[in-house]
Amino acid sequence: MAKAIWNGAVVAESDNCEIVEGNYYFPPDTIKAEYFQPSNTHTICSWKGEASYYTLRVDGQDNKDAAWYYPDPKPKAQNIQGYIAFWRGVQVEK
Repeated sequence: MAKAIWNGAVVAESDNCEIVEGNYYFPPDTIKAEYFQPSNTHTICSWKGEASYYTLRVDGQDNKDAAWYYPDPKPKAQNIQGYIAFWRGVQVEK
């Protein structure tokens, strides 16, 4: 089982992650929604498409844009549609 941990809280855990380019993408129903705040940030990946972001909020501390996902990925990335990945200090343990 993979777990995403930030600021002492498990923000997501699943045994059905997709691994793409070394990043664990967690199914959307395996995140702890209370820690996720929508962000207006978007970036473009040439082969996956447009990414959207979440800011993590744990115990009153924010980690801006620490999680991302592809709501409408390009065909080659359909396996991660809606799945959430992490960076910016979020530890993923397996």
